[in-house]
Amino acid sequence: MAARHLRSTRTTVRLTIAMLASAAVLAVVLVVPWGGSEPEAAPDPTMSQPPEPPTPPPAPARRDVYTCPAYSGIDRDNPLANLYKDTYTWGTTPPTKVGDGNGDINWRLNPDKNPSWYMWLHSLRWLGQGIAAGGRGDRAALQRVSTIARDWVKDNPYSWKSDVGAYESTMHRTNVLICLRQAVLSGLHVGQLPLTYAWLDKALLDHAWFLQKNYSGDWNHGTDESLALFGIGCTLLRPDLKKIASDRLTSAIKTSIDTQGSTNEQSTGYAQFNYALWGRAIDVLRKCGADPGTTITARRRELAKWLALATNSLGNLPQLGDSEVIKTVPVPGTVLEYAGTLGARGIRPTQRIGIFNAGYIFGRTGWGETRPFTQESTYSIRFGPSQKLHGHNDHTSVTYTSRGRDILIDGGHAGYKVDDWRFWAKSQFAHNEMVVQSATGHPETKLVRSTIKPTSEFYELHDSPGPGIDRTRDVLVLKDPDLMVVLDRGTSASEQDYSALWHLPADQKVVVSGNDRAVATKPGDTVKTTLLQVPYQQEATPIEVTSGQQDPIQGWHYRTINDKKAAPVVKFNRPGQEAKILSVIAPTRANAAVSYTTSWQGSEMLLNLKVDGAVTTIAVSTDGTLQRIK
Repeated sequence: MAARHLRSTRTTVRLTIAMLASAAVLAVVLVVPWGGSEPEAAPDPTMSQPPEPPTPPPAPARRDVYTCPAYSGIDRDNPLANLYKDTYTWGTTPPTKVGDGNGDINWRLNPDKNPSWYMWLHSLRWLGQGIAAGGRGDRAALQRVSTIARDWVKDNPYSWKSDVGAYESTMHRTNVLICLRQAVLSGLHVGQLPLTYAWLDKALLDHAWFLQKNYSGDWNHGTDESLALFGIGCTLLRPDLKKIASDRLTSAIKTSIDTQGSTNEQSTGYAQFNYALWGRAIDVLRKCGADPGTTITARRRELAKWLALATNSLGNLPQLGDSEVIKTVPVPGTVLEYAGTLGARGIRPTQRIGIFNAGYIFGRTGWGETRPFTQESTYSIRFGPSQKLHGHNDHTSVTYTSRGRDILIDGGHAGYKVDDWRFWAKSQFAHNEMVVQSATGHPETKLVRSTIKPTSEFYELHDSPGPGIDRTRDVLVLKDPDLMVVLDRGTSASEQDYSALWHLPADQKVVVSGNDRAVATKPGDTVKTTLLQVPYQQEATPIEVTSGQQDPIQGWHYRTINDKKAAPVVKFNRPGQEAKILSVIAPTRANAAVSYTTSWQGSEMLLNLKVDGAVTTIAVSTDGTLQRIK
């Protein structure tokens, strides 16, 4: 479908790798658009995640041991019986016969033109059940997976970089080949690789050469590449390969996770993935006689705090960047245990608000001290460096939970297929921010000031989303009554269409009353959300609600890349060279009354709110300051 406001000259095509796991088992799903040059990874919330054990204290290093990292869950849908038929399954595509029944695979096959399907075909991870059976002594299974793996090697000679599917799955295929090698030794009860499998070591050396020459950089993709390269060095007793890989890891950790615990991925889902990934790095290095040092452990500790603060009152991470809806993993012995179990276990964190230089604010009314954990209100606000890697054009956007449910959501993660849906999900139009129709930039956004008080927090953010356009957002978050007040101000040298967008969950029905009020609720629910458009120095224009629109795309929510639902978006609009939009987001009981009045005290407007019987007054100053005075 067309999306007129999202037309782009972008030519960069991206690759995805969806991986979420414990330190021992990484659950991964990979998506790869065609013709790409920059790989991407995306966590998959559908994979089961046993809690990661706490990092053990240093123990005497074991030499030359590399643990097979399993098969990212892809093997679950590819039973041994299907491998004998050369039948492969990934995602929502039905099981597909990809070979002649004798292990001769058509590696160029892609019936649905699905880059993810194609990528995982080339990863060989779908052979996992057969490799496991072969390692237990099933000679027939070992023969079948060996035949398929060798067929890949024969049909995809070095260098395979011209084929993005073969190229971008190299690190994952490397691990599968190592797992296969281990299965040969254990399944055949031999100590050395038989000569009939000499091709396997040759293939591993080719993969090592490729990984040396094609490093993706200091982010999760490069980390996975380094671990795979280290695995070859460990397996084939090549200290030179181990050193290259360990040196890369030593350097990369300082970029991947900063001293405050933020990752460079600009994604909450990737933050959790990186926590597991770097835990595995520690384990891999130690088991093969390398010293992981202290930096990885220290940075992971800060990342655990970051993830705990990011966890909302529903036990999920907010969907920021390329992130699906995922639960926080309750890692025992860390602050994540309390956050991930909704306060059932672990030590309660003491920090209520987190402001991170990488561009994140995470706040909450509490950790369940005086009300149930799930009844607290939590929020996120984005600012910081311009968009990169897995980031979206979401600066100044907020998410909000309260009263045991999502109140304001992000548009979500549409996957990595380069189409109008992905452009929309990454664009300004999929987030809770004031958008400017003509703005196409991905600006750096500054947190100008902040004030933290016991029952309110105030933040001011500023950026320039397009030439000659200035945008300022002031946010005041209250406790008792729990609500959010947002003042958006925009100025431009020419006429613009400004809109403050408020994305609501897919189960909500919205009723508009006049130009100042929209009420959203799930039919039969005990909670509603009142959205007020309060006139401030400008007349309020009619409120719009959009849901399930396809041209241009608007009003959708992706919980996962395969789960898209129509979801209402409430729009407060202003045309002209200047915009001043004052919004109130008030979650309450379904039968609660919400009302307001305004008055002026000099140049300051007083917004008097009565929310379910609770009265509060907000002072709105001409410089944008929002202050709770009652």
